[in-house]
Amino acid sequence: MVGAKMAAASIRERQTVALKRMLNFNVPHVKNSTGEPVWKVLIYDRFGQDIISPLLSVKELRDMGITLHLLLHSDRDPIPDVPAVYFVMPTEENIDRMCQDLRNQLYESYYLNFISAISRSKLEDIANAALAANAVPQVAKVFDQYLNFITLEDDMFVLCNQNKELVSYRAINRPDITDTEMETVMDTIVDSLFCFFVTLGAVPIIRCSRGTAAEMVAVKLDKKLRENLRDARNSLFTGDTLGAGQFSFQRPLLVLVDRNIDLATPLHHTWTYQALVHDVLDFHLNRVNLEESSGLESSPAGARPKRKSKKSYDLTPVDKFWQKHKGSPFPEVAESVQQELESYRAQEDEVKRLKSIMGLEGEDEGAISMLSDNTAKLTSAVSSLPELLEKKRLIDLHTNVATAVLEHIKARKLDVYFEYEEKIMSKTTLDKSLLDVISDPDAGTPEDKMRLFLIYYISAQQAPSEADLEQYKKALTDAGCNLDPLQYIKQWKAFAKMASAPASYGNTTTKSMGLLSRVMNTGSQFVMEGVKNLVLKQQNLPVTRILDNLMEMKSNPETDDFRYFDPKMLRGNDSSVPRNKNPFQEAIVFVVGGGNYIEYQNLVDYIKGKQGKHILYGCSELFNATQFIKQLSQLGQK
Repeated sequence: MVGAKMAAASIRERQTVALKRMLNFNVPHVKNSTGEPVWKVLIYDRFGQDIISPLLSVKELRDMGITLHLLLHSDRDPIPDVPAVYFVMPTEENIDRMCQDLRNQLYESYYLNFISAISRSKLEDIANAALAANAVPQVAKVFDQYLNFITLEDDMFVLCNQNKELVSYRAINRPDITDTEMETVMDTIVDSLFCFFVTLGAVPIIRCSRGTAAEMVAVKLDKKLRENLRDARNSLFTGDTLGAGQFSFQRPLLVLVDRNIDLATPLHHTWTYQALVHDVLDFHLNRVNLEESSGLESSPAGARPKRKSKKSYDLTPVDKFWQKHKGSPFPEVAESVQQELESYRAQEDEVKRLKSIMGLEGEDEGAISMLSDNTAKLTSAVSSLPELLEKKRLIDLHTNVATAVLEHIKARKLDVYFEYEEKIMSKTTLDKSLLDVISDPDAGTPEDKMRLFLIYYISAQQAPSEADLEQYKKALTDAGCNLDPLQYIKQWKAFAKMASAPASYGNTTTKSMGLLSRVMNTGSQFVMEGVKNLVLKQQNLPVTRILDNLMEMKSNPETDDFRYFDPKMLRGNDSSVPRNKNPFQEAIVFVVGGGNYIEYQNLVDYIKGKQGKHILYGCSELFNATQFIKQLSQLGQK
């Protein structure tokens, strides 16, 4: 995914550089006379915290002189001789609190950084508060940072984590939404996308489908970019924003798609590591939280399970195992954890063996010559110790995470669901009836059954007859399912039929490689028997297909009608006729209404075969199937 050019400045790197510059008081490097970083406190709101946490570790913050990082609205004691760097959204309540800080003279000086652009009137409020508090000299700098989005990978970003219900699929698709509310939702999305392009340092060419929320976003974003470019003195896109990185020769393509073009993928059970972790565990902003029960404890009433302890792990780009395997099918991951463990044990044994030789007693010459041979080996073993410990930490982490995932796969027969849904989506003949799967008490939770049925309902060319539907509904109700999501999908399907044909999912299927009967014998016993070893075959999902058509300038009924916007053209001309005829090298796909790791992984796999091309995937929110079903259920109650 990351070629040489992209590596120069992925969006992750650009946002990190911008944050580091901000933490250095918005100048490239600040060190005091002794070469140490200047000590300071960081004050952020929840939005700022979410932007920083996937990018900078506590240790990195400390290395930059951040001794304390505190939430703006927490109780904070004055630290009068230290400068404070603020990183917050320019909201009414945040600004009130900052003005209060100025009045209370909490810090030596104030560097105010706003995640999104602050309005003139709010800026005047701060100025007045500073005047009233006699603190004008202390307000050192005020900056708009244009960093209102969260980068999770080199090539993936989401708009928000706090208040994401404001821009959720449900918010956009509520039947009772007013025009004013819809405007607010669209403005929120556009503000973040604008920040994204300022950070990227590029003005895109925009394509979008007609008659959707994606089109509303495109119109507003085009206008906002155009207005900024027109103001030559204050444009954020003139000159060199962050050193012209990968976008120096050709402008990127922004493809805006609406979640409604494909509702099956977000419900789909998945088979790759990262997407599975997101689907079955508590995983957000690159951190997974696990509940680990710790055996039995004895009590007067007899033995009972010990309390569950919560553990959280960061799955970051620094984690080599994660980077290499997050897109791999799960059985491969289990096998790789096993191999890592074996190679670690071999290294560990070598260190132990050398230690015992070093403890040799006696003065015979053999022992002495053995000692001198082994001293060199031991020295190198000792120097590789930190590396060895880090390796051990990662193996433990992935053993725990993969074991937790495996427990879900086995308890819920997720491999069976994955394979069956793949067949439905690719219109392959099914080996057992859908009713059988729904009625099987051992297969999956009520929610798993509901996901499967919705995928069948969405993918079917012909909706099932009323009589069949009643039979399915009865089976689903008997299995304990809530039918609200189906209510919504029925309405959606009736509406989508008027609009366009359903998305197709290609016609390839996964191959089952027989059972993985080899018992993987680790400390945690990855016993994969009874779980199918499914081999993924590459097929492009609807979002990837749309991107491929537009990036490669292919003519296709699916995308021929997409609108075309170029914010750099003096007059905005509405057309679906692209002005440039060359295929694009860089593209950003953005899903309005929410995205998921299955789609992201599909794009990563697609671009692997394209030399020198790069894709970024973005979405208004990142949800897993459970969160998506909940939104569909709320919409179905209306």
